[in-house]
Formats: sequence, C-alpha cells, structure tokens
Amino acid sequence: MQTVDEVDLCFPQLINASCRKTAMPLAVSTITYIMLTFIGLLTVILNLLVIVSISHFRQLHTPTNILLLSLGISDFLVGFLIFFQTSAIDGCWFLGDFMCLLYYVLEYIITSASIGTMVLISVDRYVAICDPMHYRTKVSEKRVKMCVCACWGGSTLCHCLLLRHNLKQPGSLKSCIGECVILINNISSIIDVTVSFIGPVIVVVVLYLRIFVAVITQVRAMRARTAAGPQQSSVKVNKSEMKAARTLGVVIVVFLLCLCPYFCTVVTGVDTLLSASSDAFVILLFYFNSCLNPLIYAFFYPWFRKSIKLIFTLQILKPGSSDFKLM
Repeated sequence: MQTVDEVDLCFPQLINASCRKTAMPLAVSTITYIMLTFIGLLTVILNLLVIVSISHFRQLHTPTNILLLSLGISDFLVGFLIFFQTSAIDGCWFLGDFMCLLYYVLEYIITSASIGTMVLISVDRYVAICDPMHYRTKVSEKRVKMCVCACWGGSTLCHCLLLRHNLKQPGSLKSCIGECVILINNISSIIDVTVSFIGPVIVVVVLYLRIFVAVITQVRAMRARTAAGPQQSSVKVNKSEMKAARTLGVVIVVFLLCLCPYFCTVVTGVDTLLSASSDAFVILLFYFNSCLNPLIYAFFYPWFRKSIKLIFTLQILKPGSSDFKLM
C-alpha cells in the first residue's frame, strides 16, 4: 500500500531518486489540462487550414501569403508542443531526457521563428501601405522565401548555440528523476530575450505606428478632397479611420498580451514551464497566441473563408482544384 509521500512522487517505485509532483490544486490542474488540450487542438486545426489553403491554391502563392504560410507552419508545430505540456501539468516529465531537450529546443526555435515571421509580415504591410508604387519591385516571392529561410535558419542556429551545453549531455542537470530542466546563463538569457522578443516588439510597434500614421494621413487627405461633398461621404471616412485604428490596435495588443507575461518570467528567472503552478495562466497565454494568429492574420480574409468551404466539402480533391479562383 502506498504512503502519502509515495503518492506525491512522480515515480513511487524510486522513493529516494524521484521528483515530487507539483502542489497544484485539483481545480487548477483540471482547468489547465482542459484549456491546453482545447487550445492545442484548435491551434493544430486552424493552422492546418491555413497551410493547406495557401499550399494548394495557386492564386494564393503571393509574397504576403508565403509569410502567412511560414507563420502557420510555426504555429502548427506549437500546437503539437502543447500536448507535451499537458503531460507535465503535475510537474513530472515521463518522456525521458532526450525528449525533454528536444521539447525545449523546438520550443525556442519555433517561438523565435514565429515572432520573426511576424516582423516580416509587419515589414511587408509597411511597404505595401507606405510605398505601394514600389511594392512589387521591393517585395518579390523570391526575396520573401529567402527571408523566411533566413528566419528559420537563424533561429535554429542561434538557439542551438544558446543551448549547446545542454545538447552535450541531456538530463545531466536534473536533480531528480522526473524533472525536465535546461541551463541558460544570465548573459545568454538576456541575449535571447533581446533578440527574440524585445527587438522584434520594437520593430513591430514602430512599423505599425508608422502604418497607422500613413493611414490617418491618407484618410485626412480624402476628407479634405470630399469636404464639399455630402455628409454621407464624411461618415464613411470616419468608419474607415476607426477600422484601421481598431485592426492595428488588435494586432499589437494581442501580440503583447500573449507573449509579454512569458518573457517577463524569463527575465525574472522563472525559466521553466514544467514546475510551477503559478505559471498556468502564463502558459495558456503563451500558447493561445499561436491559436489566435491564424484568426488575426488569415481568418478575416475572404479567400480563407472560401478555401475552408472548399476543403470541408472536399472540392480540393477534384482535378484542377488548385486553379480555383478565390479572389
């Protein structure tokens, strides 16, 4: 018969070597498990729709959609990482040292690539809105593909170097069996946070603010030209101005709200996602961003709704379906 102490162990048969389970209230662990499972499934499904849509239909093979495809792939992979997280809600890691290291390496690479793709999307939108006359010459499919490859390659190289000490001997840093930890020194952590979060956030915010200013300037110019027109024209201009402000505001606020808490915990030294019950809300927000990305960047496009209909009705299985007109 197991004692109370043995029940609290990750591996009851290893009393002297096993880690203890996280002291998390049952209600919190249950809600966290349900939410993570739901977010994981929704993230995989939504991003799979984005991947299939852009990959299958030739009309969608544009520079902007290539960036959306990269974002969809990174967020699709995040959806699978969420299922690893659900297995470790109680603070116990049962998948071995190699899978622990692989989990962290993939998490760092995919998250960094996802944020980098967001930066590329903001640059693409900036050129399209602020310099539309030269957009086709500055932003070509070839250049975008090269930027996407550089984003993923740079993220992989950077984080393999960052975690190089952990790659040599997986599991050598754990203090007990059932623990999943990695070691990142303070200097590397500061560099990672700066390159993977602070820098991209500054770029995204600055570019979107400049886009917002450009939109407002164009709206005011339209208003000045239509000042002598009927009152209805002025109302339409106001609606356009509010829509631009609201859309850009949602993009920035959602991005910051979902990722800021996680990177704040990294800065303060709480760099493990597998041990503290107080990190449950941070985990949910962190992963929820990957679920929201296809909704923010793709779901509001009419072509995405049309492609979803074609996918669910199995129209994409018909010969020549890749040439269907969606726009």
